[in-house]
Amino acid sequence: MQRWPVLLFLAWVCLLFFAGIGLFMSGFLLTRIELASSSSCSDPLLPPPWQGQSLPPGSCWAPRRFSKAVLVIIDALRFEFARFNPAKASPLPYENKLSFLHHLATSQPRHARLYRFRADPPTATMQRIKGLTTGSLPTFIDVGSNFATYAIQEDNLLAQLVQNGRRVVFMGDDTWEGLFPEKFFRSYFFPSFNVKDLHTVDDGILQHLYPTVDSGEWDMLIAHFLGVDHCGHKHGPDHPEMAKKLTQMNEMLRSLVDHLGNDTLLLVAGDHGMTETGDHGGESEKEVNAALFVYSRTPLFGTGPPEEPEAIPQVNLVPTVALLLGVPIPYSNIGEVMAELFSGDGDTVSAALQQLSVYHINAKQVDRFLQSYSLVAQDLPAEQLQRLQELFSGAVEEHAQLLDQVQGATLVPPELQSRLGSLISRFQLYLREARAVCTQSWARFNSLRMVGGCTLIAASCLLCYMAAELAASSDSFYHSCLLYPLLWGLVVAVVLGLAHVLTQEGLDLLLVSSCAAAASQLGFFWHWWGQRRKRAFLVGSQPPLANIGIRQRLRAWLGLAFPMGILLFRCGAMFSDSFVVFEARVAPFLLASLVMLLVGKLHWDGRLTVPEGPKQQVLGFSSYRREMWYLLCLVAMLLVCVRLSGFFHQCREEIPQCRPSLFLSPLASLRNTRAKNLFYLLCVALLAGLVYAVRSWLRHYGNLNSSDPLVLFVRWGFPLVVLCIACYWAVVSSADDSLGKLQELVQVAVVAFPWAVYGLASMGLLLLLCNPMTVFAKDTRESAGSIVTPYLGVPSSEVDFLHVIPQIYKRMQESQKSRLERGSCKATIAAYGLGSVYSAALVIALTLLGFLLMLLHSERLSLAFLLLFLEAFVLLHIHTHARGLAGDAEPFSVPWYAVISWLLAASQFFYSTGHQPIFPAIHWNAAFVGFHLDHSTNLLPAVLVGANTFASHILFAGHDGRA
Repeated sequence: MQRWPVLLFLAWVCLLFFAGIGLFMSGFLLTRIELASSSSCSDPLLPPPWQGQSLPPGSCWAPRRFSKAVLVIIDALRFEFARFNPAKASPLPYENKLSFLHHLATSQPRHARLYRFRADPPTATMQRIKGLTTGSLPTFIDVGSNFATYAIQEDNLLAQLVQNGRRVVFMGDDTWEGLFPEKFFRSYFFPSFNVKDLHTVDDGILQHLYPTVDSGEWDMLIAHFLGVDHCGHKHGPDHPEMAKKLTQMNEMLRSLVDHLGNDTLLLVAGDHGMTETGDHGGESEKEVNAALFVYSRTPLFGTGPPEEPEAIPQVNLVPTVALLLGVPIPYSNIGEVMAELFSGDGDTVSAALQQLSVYHINAKQVDRFLQSYSLVAQDLPAEQLQRLQELFSGAVEEHAQLLDQVQGATLVPPELQSRLGSLISRFQLYLREARAVCTQSWARFNSLRMVGGCTLIAASCLLCYMAAELAASSDSFYHSCLLYPLLWGLVVAVVLGLAHVLTQEGLDLLLVSSCAAAASQLGFFWHWWGQRRKRAFLVGSQPPLANIGIRQRLRAWLGLAFPMGILLFRCGAMFSDSFVVFEARVAPFLLASLVMLLVGKLHWDGRLTVPEGPKQQVLGFSSYRREMWYLLCLVAMLLVCVRLSGFFHQCREEIPQCRPSLFLSPLASLRNTRAKNLFYLLCVALLAGLVYAVRSWLRHYGNLNSSDPLVLFVRWGFPLVVLCIACYWAVVSSADDSLGKLQELVQVAVVAFPWAVYGLASMGLLLLLCNPMTVFAKDTRESAGSIVTPYLGVPSSEVDFLHVIPQIYKRMQESQKSRLERGSCKATIAAYGLGSVYSAALVIALTLLGFLLMLLHSERLSLAFLLLFLEAFVLLHIHTHARGLAGDAEPFSVPWYAVISWLLAASQFFYSTGHQPIFPAIHWNAAFVGFHLDHSTNLLPAVLVGANTFASHILFAGHDGRA
């Protein structure tokens, strides 16, 4: 079997899967079209004037109330963090820490107010910044850019401020630098990606905040603090460190208010909330429920605050701030103004008329956006747009009529107040329904693309199965079945490309590649069918399948039907929402069911019983083989591992009664020092136990008898890796303030120990790659000395693999023969490691990968990794004994039930290592294991986070190769 055809075939199969996944994702991940238009002061959106109202200089669309504004964003400021409850005698660490906000709201009720600030999912920082500046709804398609930010091209609040000559100063999260390049009059950016760093960004802001405010060289000042968010990621909200960060924010706000002038508006906002584990990204109540606090030295509100804080969408902040500062509302905004901030100091009627004026402007701006968007996209239903147009036209006409009646003094105050309240309600209804229509429309999936992507993926899986079966019977398979599919796909791609050129339409590369992939699949199946008919004609003289007995045919069919049936059931159930939510429980159940079905099939085939004979009936269970009891013990161990793995679970937001496993949180989050020390010792002991088990296994099979570099590394390098990991765990599990003056040394150690593990593991893998064989041969005539006989060269075919051991024997034979020719005495040869000539290299490689992956997880998840290795060991033995009992003597054929069991086990431990297929469950901490400062590129953190997320799949893929 030649190497290059196989590699090209695998590359083609990968492209097929990528095309299917891309087509599915293009229909599943929600997106919308961004308009390039922007608002300007000259836009005809002004409402009809009343009582001689005119715009003062420096104002657009509406009279500005403030000349300056300070926006303080406290990342992940959940509403419960900002709310103060004096009745709580023993508050939690995150409760009652922002007491200054409560003091302002109670002592100056017309100057300050607290709101529930409802974030739109996804609750990732970059998407929330987009929502807070554009007034629109970022979708899940933007999440992929959360850590590789691109400049916002849509009209936004900062662009409007700069366009109208305002000076915008920023300090804090460097995400803003990528989103708004060259928009700031002055800026102080600090690295934001290291979620373990609680102080760098906050301390940097505090260094510049008060001098900048006092200088007065700004019109809009934005300060984005990250300490609370990073503390949540590192420790969770219920931790003393969270109390310290919130107390720091409280003192910052107390000092900031003393530096503000009478013409300045203060806004304190959270971009999103956080879960009980400190994560965010989804749409649970705790993630979308942020806080907004508004304050001014001059009166803002005409009435006192309500008993329960009002809930407002985050997009409402954009039109409100824009009109308060006298700049146009961004073009794509769908938010609603917070009208109570425009009441002024007049009477009730004047306040209502002023609110109607800003509602009129807001409604005209939203109507203009809907009309423009409907011309370039078909997302918005025509009938709903018609209804919105009717609501808008009716409200505008009534507003004009009402102003005419007010100027003509034809309405008495009670009737006027009633009409004003009714008209305000109509504008509110229009704006809220417009936002609801956009939200619903941008949340609609493209079912056709999703079905097409699933079909491509399913056809690719069938193609892989057929290729695996056909490749075993023909070495020229890859040559013959690669040319035709590639030609079919290339022809379809060229035809579609020419069609786009002739029609002068935009070229959808994803759609073209998907069509080419489908055509290449059809070419493969067409060629396979033609070859099948030809083979059937050539072997027509052989006995047909019909001559085989029904029982034998049924057994052969069931051997494949059971594992494939479970696999198809799992794939089909992915279309069920309830299955996806509870997949963490279903995958272990399917794995256990598959193994039990395997045992049942062996029993049905009579493989567990001894042949009938005259000496059979001695004991009650003597009809069963002794191997069966060992197999049942292995199955029992597997079931115990499956049950224990359920203790390491993460919760989904759809299951509110679920409580995440205590093993997921790092040791640093434990307050009990004794419990922390006990868990630390247990984790280190298990790590050392893993090394001892691997070395004992290698020593038992004779793979540690030589003095090769790889063998020396296993002897001494493995313990050194464990020592480095143990030291790293000890350093990161200590409290931030417990080491005092040793903090600088700790910062060095946090980086040095992981890099030592990276270096040692890389060295081990390099030695393994250079010389993977650890076979040792000893001449009994000599007291010392060895002949190490590695297999030289890279095996290029299955035939080469089958002859590895014979080649080693041959080399030993030749070497010993030459020695005998030189000497006169007889000798014998002792060979070590031949029985594990293949397994030893894989065991060493998997152990090194296990070290790296455990380093990227929290300390207590090493218990889950121990279960992973134990379950993989048990599965290997179950498959080995099952094949032995079934009489399968082919050493390099892997049955399908083994492959599917690896797949299910990988899925099982994906969940049992603290993961879930949701954004809040991604372990971002892994990106900074061994890195103290921010990364210069996104490639390395992506690799680290990806390795952390798919650790179980990586390890079980290696075990699959060992099978």
